[in-house]
Amino acid sequence: MKKFSVKTLYEEKKKEFKLEILAGEEFLEKRFVTTYDLFRPGLALAGYTDYFLGERIVIIGKTEVSFLGTLGNTIKSRRIAKIIAMIQPCIIVAEKLDIDPRFIDEANRCGLPILRTSVSTTPFIHRLTAYLDYKLAPTKYMQGTFVDIYGVGVLLIGKPGTGKSECALDLIERGHRFVVDDLVKIVQRGEMIIGSGAEKSERLRHHIEIRGVGLVDIYRLFGAKSVRVRKRIEVVIELVLWDDAQGDFERIGLQRRTKKILGIELPRYVVPLTPGKNISVIAEVIAIHHLLELRGIRPAEEYDRELKRLLRHMETPSIHYDEDIE
Repeated sequence: MKKFSVKTLYEEKKKEFKLEILAGEEFLEKRFVTTYDLFRPGLALAGYTDYFLGERIVIIGKTEVSFLGTLGNTIKSRRIAKIIAMIQPCIIVAEKLDIDPRFIDEANRCGLPILRTSVSTTPFIHRLTAYLDYKLAPTKYMQGTFVDIYGVGVLLIGKPGTGKSECALDLIERGHRFVVDDLVKIVQRGEMIIGSGAEKSERLRHHIEIRGVGLVDIYRLFGAKSVRVRKRIEVVIELVLWDDAQGDFERIGLQRRTKKILGIELPRYVVPLTPGKNISVIAEVIAIHHLLELRGIRPAEEYDRELKRLLRHMETPSIHYDEDIE
């Protein structure tokens, strides 16, 4: 199960969400977020805690603050203490609201962080959920080179030395966009997977290692138009040496191969390598072929149907050209 500390949430989003710490600062590293779901404690403040979801971040807005104002001091103290004891990650107060001091006292006593944002409750919930969804999404790292060809995210994989980086460099020269080389971070978002670089520093992004040359800075060489930070992965191209392929590759295109990454099946093309083969052009053709298939155009199947029709009727072409015409 993926998780991250409340301290990570605070440090990564304190500027965007305008977060401040009200209580439990020393416990930020000891409390962890494990789900992207959030919890509004209205029923719990009313006294019903049978289905209290303590593993979720608790959001307090105007509704909760207003309701607490209607309770007597004894009941209020009891219910605040009970809620604080059941919460695992933290409390976030929206709209820069002032909360009852009992929250601060109980949180400090139990070691529970309380944060506050100036963002309105509903917009904040949407933005926080999107952030948590990304942070907790299934993630995988793969060796490969990732490029955007005609808007299609193409992941090049294969053994070291098969020319993935050199192919990417040629594609960039031809006007396509580079995402990452060597180590691709893959994150699942719903029914799609997104590829990006694993580096946290902008200065380490968009470099390619070319054997015999060293590290090449694609951004500085080719400009901002040649790179992108992340892209949806749609096609996998596996480069294999001819001897290693042993004929295990498609000739007609009727057999569909796939590669499963994080439970998502992607079209997979095995390309055997021989001296002089232009892999960049083949990668472009595969990307365009994928775009055609998205529109329902499948050349191999159309060719197969037409060939079978001709064989069935034993038709002989009757067209004859006497001149060179189009």
